[in-house]
Amino acid sequence: MLIDISLIVIGLILLIAGGEFLVKGAVGISVKAKLSKLVIGMTVVSFGTSTPELLVSLQSASEGLPEIAIGNVIGSNIANLALVLGVTVLIFPMPVARNTIKYDWPMMMLASLLFFVFAYDLQIQRWEGLTLFLLLVIFIIFIIMKSRKSQVVEMDEIPGIEDLTQKISVWKNILYLLIGLLGLYFGSNWLISGAKSLALEVGLSNHVIGITIVAFGTSVPELATSVVAAYKKETDISVGNLIGSNIFNIMAVLGLTAIVKPIGVEENVLSWDILWMIGFALLLLPMMVFNRKVGRFSGFILLGLYIFYIISLF
Repeated sequence: MLIDISLIVIGLILLIAGGEFLVKGAVGISVKAKLSKLVIGMTVVSFGTSTPELLVSLQSASEGLPEIAIGNVIGSNIANLALVLGVTVLIFPMPVARNTIKYDWPMMMLASLLFFVFAYDLQIQRWEGLTLFLLLVIFIIFIIMKSRKSQVVEMDEIPGIEDLTQKISVWKNILYLLIGLLGLYFGSNWLISGAKSLALEVGLSNHVIGITIVAFGTSVPELATSVVAAYKKETDISVGNLIGSNIFNIMAVLGLTAIVKPIGVEENVLSWDILWMIGFALLLLPMMVFNRKVGRFSGFILLGLYIFYIISLF
């Protein structure tokens, strides 16, 4: 068991570090290609920060562990809205940008409902994965065009973009990219290997392991960044970032994984976990609309419901 836990911990560390290096290298190369900060923030950074989830889901699906692939996405989405946002706003209430309510939240709801509909026959087919991914591409193009047209770019929607786009030599960026890819490859391998063995030894299902340990692990970067930003009373991490992460988890991570290999869905996931994910997404809307910020009372509700949900799994 100690070896399994060690593999999970080392795998998570490599995934987090690998994701960081991948984003740094990819952003650096994008700057050399003269892409705008807006495009970089909405595509390269967003894809880069979702890469750990993507690699874990692809690895799980390829090893015949669809429960971990699905659990990873649902668990990460629930953790982002209930745990990460809940803990963050308890420290410092979080303001909500108008575009988050107008565009990001509806897109997250659409992605969540499509996920539910596509999973209804207990399998996410290739064409359904392709539909999710194409809708994401259309949404990104729409947001970029909208921002360019209005000439108003809310840079707090793109955390740390100024630091990421500092000029670094091409070779250093390529090195960052390679280190990131290696970290992600070995990290996902070891994490899934450890999680699979631990599930067998402890007697927990792959689903529970995926939706708790694996999902929590891939949400650690968002949690750490959000808590530090809230403690410093900075708004670098906004509600829009967390919603954006959820959109990418369903439409990019799940979409691309299903394109590579159709993913089986368990009945209890359809009748319980996805409903919780949709429920948290619905609950967020009145919290955001009220005073245009998510306050401490909302944080207590989100965190309390998250704890209840995790206990229900066991």
